[in-house]
Amino acid sequence: MFDNHGIVKMTDMNYSADRPKAENPIKIQDLSFRDGHQSIYATRGRTEDMLPMAEMMDEVGFYSMEVWGGATFDTMHRFLNEDPWERIKTLKKYIKKTPFSMLLRGQNLVGYRNYADDVVENFVERAAVNGIDIFRVFDALNDFRNFETCVKVIKKNQKHFQGTICFSLTEQRMGGEIYNIDYYLDKAKQLEAMGADSICIKDMAGLVAPYDAYNLVKALKSTVKLPIHLHTHFTSGMGDLALFKAIEAGVDIIDTCMAPYAYRTSHAAVEPLVISLLGTNRDTGFDIKKLNQIDEEIEKITPKYKHLLDTSKTAIIDTNVIIHQTPGGMISNLVSQLRAMGAEDKLEQVYAQLPGVRKDLGMIPLVTPTSQIVGIQTVNNVLFDKEQGEYSRITNEVKDLCYGLYGKTTREMNPEVQKKGLKDYPRGEEPISCRPGDILTPEMPDVKEKAKGIAKSIDDELIVALYPLTGIRFLKWKYGMEPVPEDVKPKSIEEIKAQEELIRKAIAGEVVEKPKKDKPENVREFDVFVDGEYFKVEVAVPEGFQAAPVRNIPQVNRPVASAAPARSTAPAATPSVALADGQKGIVAPMPGMIVSYEKKQGDTVKAGDTVVVLEAMKMNNNLTAPCDGTIVSIPQKMGDTVAKNDILCVIE
Repeated sequence: MFDNHGIVKMTDMNYSADRPKAENPIKIQDLSFRDGHQSIYATRGRTEDMLPMAEMMDEVGFYSMEVWGGATFDTMHRFLNEDPWERIKTLKKYIKKTPFSMLLRGQNLVGYRNYADDVVENFVERAAVNGIDIFRVFDALNDFRNFETCVKVIKKNQKHFQGTICFSLTEQRMGGEIYNIDYYLDKAKQLEAMGADSICIKDMAGLVAPYDAYNLVKALKSTVKLPIHLHTHFTSGMGDLALFKAIEAGVDIIDTCMAPYAYRTSHAAVEPLVISLLGTNRDTGFDIKKLNQIDEEIEKITPKYKHLLDTSKTAIIDTNVIIHQTPGGMISNLVSQLRAMGAEDKLEQVYAQLPGVRKDLGMIPLVTPTSQIVGIQTVNNVLFDKEQGEYSRITNEVKDLCYGLYGKTTREMNPEVQKKGLKDYPRGEEPISCRPGDILTPEMPDVKEKAKGIAKSIDDELIVALYPLTGIRFLKWKYGMEPVPEDVKPKSIEEIKAQEELIRKAIAGEVVEKPKKDKPENVREFDVFVDGEYFKVEVAVPEGFQAAPVRNIPQVNRPVASAAPARSTAPAATPSVALADGQKGIVAPMPGMIVSYEKKQGDTVKAGDTVVVLEAMKMNNNLTAPCDGTIVSIPQKMGDTVAKNDILCVIE
């Protein structure tokens, strides 16, 4: 009656939750608690909001659940005031049957550079002890020399080493001279020889076309003897199509998300796949009713995060990703950074130049941290170069890439760009060819000294090792040495709803300011910023409800909202410190955080000397003196967050 589709065979249709197990059920890893909320909710999901559905998800029958790694470690301690190590331990109390998986960036760990071997050894050991069962290990350059140290520790702890190949293209489909099927088969054989327990094809930008997925899985299954796992995003709109063709080709494991965390730049939803595979030999065995119940539970908390959704376009897919190949998380970062710099109109220029910058930097795959390295360098080129290809402002991470500190690039770099990147490079102007870890000196002794009196465990010390500046700041919050800022404290669903209603009323002109004498005690006054316009509004706060303090914003003339509000466009923010006539100095070219001052007040500097290191979008930029002179004022300090045009130092 029915044709077989690839190796999929049709069976009797059975919808019951206790239906007989399929002949070859597809295994599914759930990504909701990591890559799902990282892709569409900016990794802002809090542990407390995962617990209501955690036990229910443990009963589904997932092969594993990815709950950690990637950007979670950074975001948790930096923006959520949460200890990343505690998330694993807390979730283990609720999820007792399903193995835990994490995304590990090889020698990068969960940071943005290659760390010394002693940091890698300690981190992987602690991750295993704290509850990680499956380590999905990848390297942004597919340089598997960066796996050597972490794999030894994974194997020592008897955990699962999933060797990962980053999927990339040089054309719109798999093929050409670089990223062709032979490239991926060769990488798979290398991983098998390293002792991988399974192999994952990591398509971080949603580039793999359905028939390419089919052919690649078929070829891998005939080349290596390990289980094959496909990870692909939905960004291009091909995600679930590619998964289906991979299933027909015999893929062993696939990645999906629960529906509220699916689609857009995230992943295919699990629910349609479960229904679609009913009546086949690859039936998941999952209970669709149970999945729907979990979705309902998730929907109760997603209003807290929906403001993070990218709704700038109606379409939930972007086929332009096939051209620029930028992963979804990086796209939202680029938009946010350009918006903060008042240069959102330059996005198309960034996309247009990005392939050329990628080629200059060795045609590397675009995934963290290389997506940030290429993306931010492209932004710098668009905003600061007088002519295309000038590379007038090169990030420290690009310089490290030029030196070989991330590993071997897929193709040779543009020699002129590499030469510019290595000019006055502290480690030398000749690039290395060895494993990066071989030249990195142990870091933990210095970390222990830096964290002395603050860190109380090896886990604390590792937070500092990975993120020296923000890590110390977090530990001070954690142990009550510094007050916790309001903007990192959790908000209740009631607070979120109150804010949404406030904005709705402000836009509709329904908010009226009452005379002071008539103002009830439970009424609070707010300054509301909506689409470049300011409103002064009042809101009655429900009894027992404590609204979060409103973030301070620049002082400008603000109209008072009334039944028919007068609107006024706010002027652009001005620098916090003004330069006097005849003074020169360094202003922030972009929003960011001050990593360090290389000079101090009173120092004499020459034009071109590095004065400030500014972190923007997780990449470090050396800001140099524009002239000879003496530093007479440094109005900021290390760790400060600054806006574009804020004065960083004054030189006379």
